[in-house]
Amino acid sequence: MCVKDARDPAHDDVGRLINMVSHQLKRQMCFHREESELTNMQKRVLHYILFQSLKQDVYQRDIEKEFQIRRSTASGILQLLEKNGFVVRESVEEDARLKKIVPTEKAEGVREEILSNIRYMEKILKQGISGEDMKTCMNVLAQMSENLLGNEKRIEERR
Repeated sequence: MCVKDARDPAHDDVGRLINMVSHQLKRQMCFHREESELTNMQKRVLHYILFQSLKQDVYQRDIEKEFQIRRSTASGILQLLEKNGFVVRESVEEDARLKKIVPTEKAEGVREEILSNIRYMEKILKQGISGEDMKTCMNVLAQMSENLLGNEKRIEERR
């Protein structure tokens, strides 16, 4: 990749660069054959469910918060994951309206391959970047996400 001249107006286009890196990452992700019927977003949600369910129960609201998506979007993704046999929704004793999202045996069958793929992509992404620069990058990206979230909330409040 070439380094842009600071005088280049495109140099300051952070959103474009983030979008470009996101598309490159999506293209290079290797997925298990069973996952090929899923969209990239459905795959990311499935990955989240697989790994969070090792530590705690996962609910739709957790997915909405993690991916910053609306309830209707999360519901649609989960319905398709359920239809394709990757998750089931189970009632919770304390509240019959609340449904815990549980990965199926089909989803569990791809857990290790997913973890291996994530490690591989992280290694490629971090290649040649110092620990200090990586920490700065993560802090900046987290702040950008917070900025966008705050803006989204302000827009919602005006409606």
